[in-house]
Amino acid sequence: MIQFTDEMKIIAAKGEPFVIATTSPDGEPNAVPITFAKIISSDEILLVDNFMKKTIQNLKANSRVSVSVWAKMDTGKSTGYQFKGKAREEKSGELFTSAVEWTKSTAPQLNPRGVIIVKVDSIYTTTAGITAGNKI
Repeated sequence: MIQFTDEMKIIAAKGEPFVIATTSPDGEPNAVPITFAKIISSDEILLVDNFMKKTIQNLKANSRVSVSVWAKMDTGKSTGYQFKGKAREEKSGELFTSAVEWTKSTAPQLNPRGVIIVKVDSIYTTTAGITAGNKI
């Protein structure tokens, strides 16, 4: 069972942007930066859909995604992780409503269209060094 560590939660809180990667039905990759993203449970990440056209199209064909985030730690060292899992889109409900409130409190000009919830099933380190790319 996947569970985010305290370090992963800190990096997610400090990191901006998150990057979500998907593939089209014919295998064309798509990766986009997402400013409004956060960890919402022990194994789920929420990403707010403000402008995700190709990403949403790709998710309808293949729900597997990769989400990367990195941040500079207090030590000055950049640390990052890649989270892989299955994504689902929500356009109503509690998570969507709270994401709209969160987004508008920072960027009132935005109108979120939905949220992507990623249920993480594997985690890799992206921190530079000998362990980069290792599955955790």
